[in-house]
Amino acid sequence: MTLLQTPRLNLRELDKNDAPLLLAVLTDPDFLRNVGDRGVHTEEDARRYIIDGPLAMYHQHRFGMYKVELKDGTAIGLCGLVKRDGLDDVDIGFAFLPAYRGQGYAFEAAEAVMHYGRETIGLKRIVAIAQPTNEASVNLLRKLGLHAEKTIKLPKDDEELLLMAWSAAENRTPQEQG
Repeated sequence: MTLLQTPRLNLRELDKNDAPLLLAVLTDPDFLRNVGDRGVHTEEDARRYIIDGPLAMYHQHRFGMYKVELKDGTAIGLCGLVKRDGLDDVDIGFAFLPAYRGQGYAFEAAEAVMHYGRETIGLKRIVAIAQPTNEASVNLLRKLGLHAEKTIKLPKDDEELLLMAWSAAENRTPQEQG
């Protein structure tokens, strides 16, 4: 079932049948370099990851990472909201297959997810974490209205990450800014 729609995309909850997409995204060299190895190396690993991650998060929080599809049903990536250990706030994340990067799909999906987080879930603050050197992600997050706050380290990780944030109290949405 489609959760969110944009002019070019449908976003829906992941299910175990999405293991091939998850495997392709999580083993992409750019994902491994910018996000890290999630221990997903087979379709069975991907099914387990979906059950323990997104499906559990949907049940617990009413949100999670979503499958992003073109209107014709072609799976192109992931985008959603995550409640992550080590962060006080819900964070937005996205990862797209290489063939679908640089075409505005990530912004389109992330903008829909931000709107869903604000308007449907009622979040007053949404954060994101990114490698400081991942210019594409940092620029996309800025375009979504997030700003750099500080660098942080997540639990069990020594890597410095840039924490970016959008807050209803501080920021207006890109649409409100005109």
